[in-house]
Amino acid sequence: MNRRMLFMLTGAMSAVLPAIAFAETQLTVYTAIEAVDLDRYKETFEKAHPDIKINWVRDSTGVMTAKLLAEKDNPQADVVWGLAATSLLLLKTEGMLEAYEPKGVAELDKKFVDKDTPPSWVGMDAYVAALCYNTVEGQKLGLTAPTSWEDLTKPEYKGHVVMPNPASSGTGFLDVSGWLQMWGEEKAWSFMDKLHENISAYTHSGSKPCKMAGAGEAVIGVSFEFPGAKAKSAGAPIDIIFPSEGSGWEAEATAIIAGTANLEAAKTLVDWSVTKEANEMYNAGYAVVAYPGVAKQVEHLPNDIASKMIENDFEWAANSRGAILKEWQKRYDAKSEPKT
Repeated sequence: MNRRMLFMLTGAMSAVLPAIAFAETQLTVYTAIEAVDLDRYKETFEKAHPDIKINWVRDSTGVMTAKLLAEKDNPQADVVWGLAATSLLLLKTEGMLEAYEPKGVAELDKKFVDKDTPPSWVGMDAYVAALCYNTVEGQKLGLTAPTSWEDLTKPEYKGHVVMPNPASSGTGFLDVSGWLQMWGEEKAWSFMDKLHENISAYTHSGSKPCKMAGAGEAVIGVSFEFPGAKAKSAGAPIDIIFPSEGSGWEAEATAIIAGTANLEAAKTLVDWSVTKEANEMYNAGYAVVAYPGVAKQVEHLPNDIASKMIENDFEWAANSRGAILKEWQKRYDAKSEPKT
């Protein structure tokens, strides 16, 4: 080979090599994670793995679950990172998840890991039912702060309570599922009938009731602990109350969608999602995380939230979801906010 040909060949290879070196995998990741956290999660993961880029598709838990099920025969997502474990169990029963045991999963609390081997989903953190009570508005109206779920049925709260719709919000579903598990069907539906009398609206976002309470648009928001802590940090005059009977809860979880063309990159993301570093990141917003010993107290929240969480049967909740939502919508959907 003469020198001129060698030079041309070397130049051509030089033009190709940078493209190879900087080739990156684009992962479509479906999520119901609070929008405020998405940039932080993406940046932290991509810093550790610059060859993989996350493209988020976000919506509320119910909407995202319905979207995934509708796409069963033509999946559009590679990974679900941050969706209710009960929703992922629904996808599992439809054969939509790629079972995978991530590196380091043995370090996680067992209640955050799918029972099968290898698991189809792994948990990240827990969001726990809580009440956001506006102390200023409550005082104006001469109300007393609730201490229990049963308190919410008192006549004095009529028109002053908002909560999420369980068909569109994972927070709403964990409330209803929690009541049914704590009390059984007869007592739980009787409680919800009485609660309905005091509800001004059912929202399609789990955090919105707490934001409404923080803004004085409602006295009591049935929500979860994270938006309460955030609102209080921003100066909202609210108390965050964990009802005395115990709180329903849900795990945010991660899974690979079966049939993804980017399986190795998807496994890399799931491996990273269970690391101590990732769990430290989750702890910025959630007081209970999957990795034992990582969680530090979140400002404005008690340090014993785990003790307030009820025994939660994810399998039962997932298998009963359809029947629960059908009954709930028949009884109460008339007070739901319009869907946008």
